[in-house]
Amino acid sequence: MTSFVTVNGLRAGYGHAEVLFGIDLDITAGQVSTLMGRNGMGKTTTVRCLMGLLKPTAGRITIGHQEMSAAPPYRIAQAGVGLVPEGRHIFPSLSVSENLRATARRTPDGWTEDKVYEAFPRLGHRKRNFGFQLSGGEQQMLAIGRALMTNPKLLILDEATEGLAPIIREEIWAMLGRLKEDNLSILLIDKNLDELARISDRYFVLEKGEIVWKGTAAEFDSQRAHVENFLHL
Repeated sequence: MTSFVTVNGLRAGYGHAEVLFGIDLDITAGQVSTLMGRNGMGKTTTVRCLMGLLKPTAGRITIGHQEMSAAPPYRIAQAGVGLVPEGRHIFPSLSVSENLRATARRTPDGWTEDKVYEAFPRLGHRKRNFGFQLSGGEQQMLAIGRALMTNPKLLILDEATEGLAPIIREEIWAMLGRLKEDNLSILLIDKNLDELARISDRYFVLEKGEIVWKGTAAEFDSQRAHVENFLHL
């Protein structure tokens, strides 16, 4: 299958502290890929490089056959990558509706405000409320809806369900299952292995800034105990 994103020999860090030590990964079009690892192993740093928020010190990032290793965030977005960041980062002084429309990009038969409300009815009931008036779960739904309104080819979710109530997590996992059925390319970072196992096609495990294991869903199922050793679960 065709890779939408290819990363070769990626190295990056902050100041003199190197975090990534030459990682290789590829995100296949139309599949759900999962990036796993303990805290501090380089997952968010990888995402920051993919989104153009951190310039790599070495290596190559290709998105849709375009060289994007040093591209600014707006070019990454134009290439079709949407991000649901850790911590949500919605606009607190804008309404739900304004948050959704702030960075929207229209495409034929793509995501619209009404489609987001259909997917997350809670947001439809609160579309005139400001961001700061929402619960944590509602803010996360809003962050996902805002990313979908850019009509991405790849959706990256960094800790999409961390710290949320079980009923909210269920709604978000159901939504991710729907997006998988729609063949949207997805890169997930999450700690819930059981839910990940239900929708992930491929896995990459980071340990101290290096990919130490990668495999398909079938390989993950057969080697799960081995993989969990890297995660210390």
